[in-house]
Amino acid sequence: MKILVLNCGSSSIKYALYNMDDKSVMTSGGAERVGMDGAFVKVKLANGEKKQIMHDIPEHTEGVKFIFSLLTDPEIGVIKDLKEIDAVGHRMVHGGEKFNKSVILNEEVLKAFEDVSDLAPLHNPANLKGVRAVSELMPGLPQVGVFDTAFHQTMPKKAFMYAVPYELYEKYGVRRYGFHGTSHRYVSQRVCEFLGVSPIGKRIITCHIGNGGSVSAVVDGKCVDTTMGLTPLEGVMMGTRSGDIDGGAITFLEKKLGLDADGMSNLLNKKSGVLGITGKSSDMRDVENAANDGDERAQLALDMYFYRIKKYIGAYAAAMGGVDIIVFTAGVGENQIGMREAVCNGLEFLGVKFDAKKNNVRGEEAIISADDSKVTVTVIPTDEELMIATDTMALL
Repeated sequence: MKILVLNCGSSSIKYALYNMDDKSVMTSGGAERVGMDGAFVKVKLANGEKKQIMHDIPEHTEGVKFIFSLLTDPEIGVIKDLKEIDAVGHRMVHGGEKFNKSVILNEEVLKAFEDVSDLAPLHNPANLKGVRAVSELMPGLPQVGVFDTAFHQTMPKKAFMYAVPYELYEKYGVRRYGFHGTSHRYVSQRVCEFLGVSPIGKRIITCHIGNGGSVSAVVDGKCVDTTMGLTPLEGVMMGTRSGDIDGGAITFLEKKLGLDADGMSNLLNKKSGVLGITGKSSDMRDVENAANDGDERAQLALDMYFYRIKKYIGAYAAAMGGVDIIVFTAGVGENQIGMREAVCNGLEFLGVKFDAKKNNVRGEEAIISADDSKVTVTVIPTDEELMIATDTMALL
């Protein structure tokens, strides 16, 4: 079975074609600058070869159409006919309370998905465009939606409710939803396979740390709490997002800076976080280099970043009555050796015994705690695309 995974963002389309017989990636890539000048598609072939192709992509349907043409291209294509594709799995960002698992997409599902678009105005409409594009280009091809929010729908009400007037939840759905759910689900399952243990009875903290970051508490394989909220802004400090901030500070700044709601959202989502503190970059590699060169604001950004991750690990250990496994994943979590050490130092009271030598790994599955550590600390590279392909195959 061959399954195409699509992740349509506001101005991008990422894709990967899987042969599910052996779960191998036949080809992958992404279209960038959709709807803008200078659009292009990057392609990565199974042999590791990479190509960049300039192509005008005015909107998502044209982008999907061009990606389909590349899949069957005589030179770089990996299939001879689009009919070889058995289904398409889509990353869908915000499912609200309507979706607690992956579903086969039909008009009823798409209408329900469209109804919660105001909770993710940048992402949901783009996801929908991708689905519509596939329907237009390959009518009748089965399509599956895998929701970022679905894994977190097992949170108890005491964890997901905000302490605002209850009718705001009833009328507008104002509550914690959480994101990165496909990643948290994948790594919480995969770490148990890697360690050869059952998820039942295990208390796991998964740290998805990239340019966007979130931490989740998982008990018996189910999410019981997560750091992101109604939107992906809440929680740990991120590349350009503030993470947790006093609501009073928001209204204070709106008045001082003369910002409307959109202006404030732009400030908190795109100009804050690591970028806001350093004033230079949101890339942790740049920040780490600057701190090593004596840049005090870069060092402050690192200190704040590490501290907030550590704080949530402690909070979730308290919420679960302890922790058995800690997982680091995503771009920073998988590759920034110093971050993992800084976060784990000081967690000895939880039973963490860190091993700096074992921690000297990047982008590979590993145990980075000492052999006699009561808590097993691991690095598990995430694979959201494989999770989407697996869900799609299971539903079919």
